[in-house]
Amino acid sequence: MMAADKAVAMKTVKAIVGANWGDEGKGKITDMLAEKADVVVRFQGGANAGHTIVNGYGKFALHTLPSGVFYGHVTNVIANGVALNLPVLKAEYDGLVARGVPAPKLLVSDRAQLVMPYHILFDQYEEERLAGHSFGSTKSGIAPFYSDKFAKIGFQVCELFDEVALGEKLARVCETKNVLLAHLYHKPLLEPETLLAQLRQWREMVEPFVADTSAFLHEALAAGKQILLEGQLGSLKDPDHGIYPMVTSSSTLAGYGAVGAGIPPYAIGDILAVTKAYSSAVGAGAFVSEIFGEEADELRRRGGDGGEYGATTGRPRRMGWYDCVASRYGCRLQGATEVALTVLDALGYLDEIPVCVAYDIDGQESRDFPVTPRLGRAKPVLKVLPGWKCDIRGIRTYAELPQACRDYIEFIERELGLPIRLLSNGPRREDIIRR
Repeated sequence: MMAADKAVAMKTVKAIVGANWGDEGKGKITDMLAEKADVVVRFQGGANAGHTIVNGYGKFALHTLPSGVFYGHVTNVIANGVALNLPVLKAEYDGLVARGVPAPKLLVSDRAQLVMPYHILFDQYEEERLAGHSFGSTKSGIAPFYSDKFAKIGFQVCELFDEVALGEKLARVCETKNVLLAHLYHKPLLEPETLLAQLRQWREMVEPFVADTSAFLHEALAAGKQILLEGQLGSLKDPDHGIYPMVTSSSTLAGYGAVGAGIPPYAIGDILAVTKAYSSAVGAGAFVSEIFGEEADELRRRGGDGGEYGATTGRPRRMGWYDCVASRYGCRLQGATEVALTVLDALGYLDEIPVCVAYDIDGQESRDFPVTPRLGRAKPVLKVLPGWKCDIRGIRTYAELPQACRDYIEFIERELGLPIRLLSNGPRREDIIRR
């Protein structure tokens, strides 16, 4: 096969990523599309965010497992770019099986790095130290994990299987960490032997699943298998292009999918950006279209499945109107080829629906998403659209939607400059309209 033909043949990967602050409904979309996929890959992030899924088995919040775990034919891959908290993974896996889900096919990259027990402690200690200047961390150890990864003192899964080298490295790392614990945080010191005993248990947890997942994915591509890359969080939480410093610590963009999964960039043929029909966010940072008080409480109660609360933290999500500026920027960064609009049903109670179409920054109107210092001064420029004032759950075709609802969708579509192919109008897998 010629190289060009091979590149075309291998273009069987669809990335499913968030266009906003996270919590856009990527889990439901991935779960739905996984029905016709062969492989689902988590390629970045850790257990600091969750994907909520409602299907025939019940309601689930997945934090580490890919959202293809409810299909027996799907191989689920935790790739090298993931911040792997092994006890969380094991509890999640066992929890699914205990609730009647058949044991999923799972592969864990031998190059994935481990969220160590002290990463979680350091995350907690640093948020305590920063107090009023904290980052609103979920305290899942993500920032300390990625700090160690790039300082080259992290632990890969493969290192669990060489106990002598593992013990020596733990002693060196603990020596460094204990300086901070003693003199900055004034907390108990780490004991290498205690950590080594924990890692022996972790080795037993992960051993049945460990694989060279990059090689596995290369073979799947060559065989023309359908692969989904499942992103965590969204564009505006990306450390390079998001609302820095109120961001996560791994790239949330589809472009990182090639790195985080170990596949060629040209294999990614489609990028589906997921965005809610309104805005929501968990954590600190600028949020231009944010609403407050009873107006926010009402939308929060009606949004999601049982309300807008973080799948990982349980924190009430901050609420806002749809932000065309942020979403257009988020889709552009992702390189989106199509869009999924979720939780459309939540807006059915409104007489009128405001939409943020531009930002007023220091008296100047802009349709471009600005850098963080200017973002903090931005005020929303709103356009008010008529509501449809009815329940749209159960509708399965676009033509059946009320005219005002279709007008709302098509307005957003024009603002984004991208086709909205999927519409979610309820929490269940089958609550979807394809255009």
